[in-house]
Amino acid sequence: MPIEPGNGVTIEYVGRFDDGGVFDTSRPEIAREHGLIEAQGVDASEYTPLSFTVGAGEIIEGLDEALVGMTAGEEATVTVPPTKAYGEFQADRVREYDPETFEGMVGKEPEVGLHVEAENGLHGDVTAVRDDAVEVDFNHELSGKTLVFDIEVVDVR
Repeated sequence: MPIEPGNGVTIEYVGRFDDGGVFDTSRPEIAREHGLIEAQGVDASEYTPLSFTVGAGEIIEGLDEALVGMTAGEEATVTVPPTKAYGEFQADRVREYDPETFEGMVGKEPEVGLHVEAENGLHGDVTAVRDDAVEVDFNHELSGKTLVFDIEVVDVR
């Protein structure tokens, strides 16, 4: 039966950038092959099929929409533009802080790559540290990127 909004589904997937680089997968052998296990610091058992309800906003919009009409056992490659994934990059979500103020707020010395959570719940990453400023990018790490997913529908409920 074709997938409709409200159906529960389980999928296997490989998420790639449009240049071919793999950023996420449900398949441990793909994660191992592309160095994701080491880069993400998790065990291979963390890479498992993804289960969710279609149309419930549990995954990115473009992938959710692509599943409608598919059936169990079907495979597809889906290209998702930024507007249906994590949004466009927004320059106003990159903020600068005085280094002393930053350290007081975060409780750590600033360094590039440090992940922080603001009081308003936003998550960001330190992208630059200068004598006069600490730059924090509050955009999602995949914002502004076109994503390509190879998906296989394992189960429909």
